[in-house]
Amino acid sequence: MHDNSASVEVRVDRFVLERLVPAVYRRTRALSIEAWEVPDEPVPFTEAVAQQYVPFSVGMPWSKPWGTTWFHVTGVVPDGWGGDGTAIELLVDLGFSSRQPGFQAEGLVYTPAGDIVKAIEPFNGYVPLDGGLIDLGPGDAIDLYIEAASNPDVGGNFFYIPTPLGDKATAGTDPIYTLRQVDVVERDIDVYELERDVWSLLGLMRELEPSLPRRAEILRALEDVCDVVDPDDVASTAAAGRAALAAVLSSPAYASAHAVTAVGHAHIDSAWLWPTRETVRKCARTFSNVLQLMDTDLDFVFACSSAQQFSWMKQFYPALFERIRARVAEGRFVPVGGMWVESDTNMPGGEALARQFVHGKGFFLREFGYEPTEVWLPDSFGYTAAMPQIARSAGSDSFLTQKISWNDTNRMPHHSFLWEGIDGSRIFTHFPPSDTYNSDLSGADLARAQRQYAEKGRSNVSLALFGWGDGGGGPTREMLAAAARTRDLEGSPKVTIGSPKQFFDEAKATLPAPSVWSGEMYLELHRGTYTSQANTKQGNRRSEHLLREAELWSSAAAVAGLRDYPYEHLTAIWETVLLQQFHDILPGSSIAWVHQQAEENYARITGELEEIIATAQKALAGDGEKQLTFNASPVTAGGVPALGAAVAATTRSIAPRRVDGGVVLDNGQVSARFDDSGALVSLRDLDTGRDLVAPGESASVLQIYRDTPNQWDAWDIDRHYQNNRVELRTPTEVLVTDRTVEVTHVHGESTFTQRYWLEAGDHALQIETVIDWHEREKLLKLAFPLDVRADQASSEIQFGHMKRATAVNTSWDYARFETIAHRWVHVGEPGFGIAVANGSTYGHDITRTTRDDGGTTTLVRESLLRAPRFPDPTADQGRHVLRTVLGVAPGVLDAAAEGYRVNLPVRTIDGAGVDVVEPLVTVSSPAVFAEAVKLAEDRSGDLIVRLYEAEGGRATATVGFGVPITSAWTTDLLERDRGDGGWDAATPIELTLRPFQLVTLRVKPA
Repeated sequence: MHDNSASVEVRVDRFVLERLVPAVYRRTRALSIEAWEVPDEPVPFTEAVAQQYVPFSVGMPWSKPWGTTWFHVTGVVPDGWGGDGTAIELLVDLGFSSRQPGFQAEGLVYTPAGDIVKAIEPFNGYVPLDGGLIDLGPGDAIDLYIEAASNPDVGGNFFYIPTPLGDKATAGTDPIYTLRQVDVVERDIDVYELERDVWSLLGLMRELEPSLPRRAEILRALEDVCDVVDPDDVASTAAAGRAALAAVLSSPAYASAHAVTAVGHAHIDSAWLWPTRETVRKCARTFSNVLQLMDTDLDFVFACSSAQQFSWMKQFYPALFERIRARVAEGRFVPVGGMWVESDTNMPGGEALARQFVHGKGFFLREFGYEPTEVWLPDSFGYTAAMPQIARSAGSDSFLTQKISWNDTNRMPHHSFLWEGIDGSRIFTHFPPSDTYNSDLSGADLARAQRQYAEKGRSNVSLALFGWGDGGGGPTREMLAAAARTRDLEGSPKVTIGSPKQFFDEAKATLPAPSVWSGEMYLELHRGTYTSQANTKQGNRRSEHLLREAELWSSAAAVAGLRDYPYEHLTAIWETVLLQQFHDILPGSSIAWVHQQAEENYARITGELEEIIATAQKALAGDGEKQLTFNASPVTAGGVPALGAAVAATTRSIAPRRVDGGVVLDNGQVSARFDDSGALVSLRDLDTGRDLVAPGESASVLQIYRDTPNQWDAWDIDRHYQNNRVELRTPTEVLVTDRTVEVTHVHGESTFTQRYWLEAGDHALQIETVIDWHEREKLLKLAFPLDVRADQASSEIQFGHMKRATAVNTSWDYARFETIAHRWVHVGEPGFGIAVANGSTYGHDITRTTRDDGGTTTLVRESLLRAPRFPDPTADQGRHVLRTVLGVAPGVLDAAAEGYRVNLPVRTIDGAGVDVVEPLVTVSSPAVFAEAVKLAEDRSGDLIVRLYEAEGGRATATVGFGVPITSAWTTDLLERDRGDGGWDAATPIELTLRPFQLVTLRVKPA
């Protein structure tokens, strides 16, 4: 037999495109249209429906970028339409691009009574008119409203070309869409089903080896369809086409076929290339699509993360929320994740990550009586090694992500495995091997899952997340049709619609001894997100620490009966902070609009928290004439014990002293020397005589690098940035004041002033870098070449620290050229170490080299600022004030203390009436830190104390309280009794913690 396979494939493709797809809709009729353009921000239906509408027609342009136009659509279902084998629908094209399913215009359809029917999306533009909320027949009137959003395609074809579209002020006012279609249509169900048959079989066939008989069998059946279906009368012959495919569609899957649990899904970024106000509408549109599909397909299951998005529906779309609530009760609209948002996990502090679960699971339990046990973070940019313990402590037992498949160097060796955190906690983890969280259940996606699944031979099940995300509207009826056809189909994996829990239960059962991945799951991509949008990051860091202070002092005042605890206010602030830790806000990868709003929110939050703190401290201090200093950190600071307040000596800065060749700052503990150019050439530990600065080097050197990543501007720092560097070593001014050394540099249009000072008794040099930044596509680093041989660097993460190699031996080391640290980095040798602490910086790189003298220089560099041009062309421009501390730190606990002190500076208030405010909580072990002190979420008045072991060893600690208590017990993060027993008032609270263990205590005051 001659091989004409290629010719047949071309014939089939043309037949589908030219004959089959156009025949899906038998008849169409245009509807009448009126329109009202919203002057500015979106308005609710009740306001829109009362406006004056004007005639409008297909072919007319509508709405500026970020605008909204309401269309009033009217007409009549034509006589003779409908009946067996057809469906009556509204079909709308708002001017969509077929390039992608989302990232463009969208619409939401309402009845005249204000009921939401369904959304209009680029790949999902129909609305059923003959069933569900609308049930029309021939002669019935059509009367609908469409809220159309003219969201611009900010990204376009590239993610590095600057665009004004991300800022409403610069996006322009000209219409960007043209209305193409608003018709009532009659859909031919037989033709539609035939087109779906052909689509599934073509997709499967093209994934099969050319030599397989199954591939040839499918091709010949498709060829038969082209013969039996009359191109001039597709409707009448479609049934014959389906019959020609019946045999190949009914052939069962191989016994060893990979099993796929398919879960409906819509990854909706809570902000990204659109503001949060648009995310609210995206959620309503997508969820209305999901609910409509659930009305027609009783097996359909949809998983939805982010309590914030549910909360928005409750607030802005209450009727839609009640429909969601009903489907949640059925187990078909499944809350997952248990977090407030799908947050970044690299930069949020430990307590903030804990609160993601406290607030997320709390919402789901209150509203639905349901607790998700799967952590759901498919798109975050790497995963902290603290997550397994945090998740397990929140009652979760499974973890899902997909993002690590984006690695640019190494491929993760597992798809289903145990992930082990820094404390030893383990959580069952799955990466969908289809490498997407926006699957359409195509033959390509399913074959990829089967081909790549790493655990085959031991287990044979994986998860597929299907649905268009980010404004694509979620799962479609076409995807459900694909699932139905691949339920048991020869050559294909076997697809079953199910819930995440069903999948994880099966995966665990079929893989009783999974492999273990220990430590962080570092994403070998998007390394620039540790640094982009420094103001957003600084706002996050400051808000986290202000919340700590507000809760601590408010708890102390409330327990003492001095003032009520501000539950509602603190909850509202936390929910804003948690929202802005979303994985495209805190990482700095959103449009200008998003970051402007985030920074406005941080400014507002700062004012509110400062007021809460001041009110609580005043209540604790009483009235008088004393000066009282409060210390909210878990270490002694400013001469005040941890978590307490006292009358303390005023902190004194050492006066600089001019010497030959420069300036010296010396407090008897350390001595810093600057040369005539203002370079920090020495920082000597006077106890040991060791110099922290490497021989012949200068520390605190500002370095500017060319920063032009290959693709993702705000996201990426590519290794080639290292090839082009300018160091600022020729200052325009060196100023010595009575307490500081100030060195000013000018480069291009930017100005840099570094201020150095030394406090009496400190072992660390304080550095403030003030930058007026006007560079473009540049990376600013602050370099510290240190005279210490550190094989590993310890970097603070949530509730502990990570040790990372400073040498490059493996491809994994090579790819990890930019890393995360929270408040501090420690490098050291036995008996001697150095801390580099910071006030709001996250990105670092740490390497080591051997000098000619045989010694080792360990180079610690902070990544201070970037200047990407996409998606925000003004990112990081303007004034920044950044704090760094360089000091002697024999161990990591000393580094941790420096990190706490720079992020939680002591506060001094006047007019106090007491000499001391006893700490509400005391901890006997220096290795155990109290990270949070608050009142219980259930408003019982119980005290909650979050503790963790910080050194990385076993520690025993006695916990005491500044007020009488009746009992105490351990809880999970949601403050539920762990059942481990407890303590009464007469029993000392003694804890033995394993390395990095997290413990939550619940205490009942007397």
